[in-house]
Amino acid sequence: MNARKPVHVAMFSGGAASAYVAYLMVQTHGKDNCMLFFTNTLWEDNDNYRFMYEIADYLGLEITERIDGRTPEEVFLETRFLGNSRLAKCSSELKVRQTVIFIEELRDQGLEPILYFGIGPHERHRADNLKDFYGHQALEPVEARFPLLDGNIKDVNLKEVIENEWGIKLPRMYDLGFSHANCGGRCVRGGFNHYRQLHQIWPDIYKAQEDMEQRLRDLLGNVSILKRDGKPFTLEEYRQELELIEQGYQEIAIGLEDDTVPCVCVFT
Repeated sequence: MNARKPVHVAMFSGGAASAYVAYLMVQTHGKDNCMLFFTNTLWEDNDNYRFMYEIADYLGLEITERIDGRTPEEVFLETRFLGNSRLAKCSSELKVRQTVIFIEELRDQGLEPILYFGIGPHERHRADNLKDFYGHQALEPVEARFPLLDGNIKDVNLKEVIENEWGIKLPRMYDLGFSHANCGGRCVRGGFNHYRQLHQIWPDIYKAQEDMEQRLRDLLGNVSILKRDGKPFTLEEYRQELELIEQGYQEIAIGLEDDTVPCVCVFT
């Protein structure tokens, strides 16, 4: 029989959904039994930090932060693998690994963590995946809960509550049109839609990502973040195509793919 004291841990990502889940968690269990846990990739947009600390103040909790110390690019270089929409070792190294270490730290203190994720009704399959995932990662299975899914709370409703009732402005990436606020727009799990948007809104960050991809290509060969027709398609090639489209020389016939896949342990 497990004699550890339960502690409720919100997987705090800097997005609206995880913020609202943290609120529901505190309302149910009290702030003395709750924690906000944030794994920092060192690529987050600065306004995410502002949002997170305002939410933490509103809830009356401190943020427990873990930093691996490497950026996603450094992980790609060390593992000799460029992350993409199918597999992102930056997530497994910088987020999942830090979470598992934290779980075992809590257990060493006599606490049993229960993890809370900001998965909505439209992402039920991801909830099933996470339950299975954390059932095998730590030394013992970890309980995962999904208040938005269980309460059928939609994304638009919680965003309105945060801004209009709590008086906290959402991260600027939402206002700019991004579907999620992960990694300051540099999420390697994004697809064609995401990178088109990044090129339109923050061309300098797109170029930084393009340059990173080229450094990995110099090291590893013909690899890329995006794929077209099952083959590598570089950000440089895509930028050139987007520039032709913007200049009116080419029609939009890109074959867009889902670009709303956030990290395995961070959900908008």
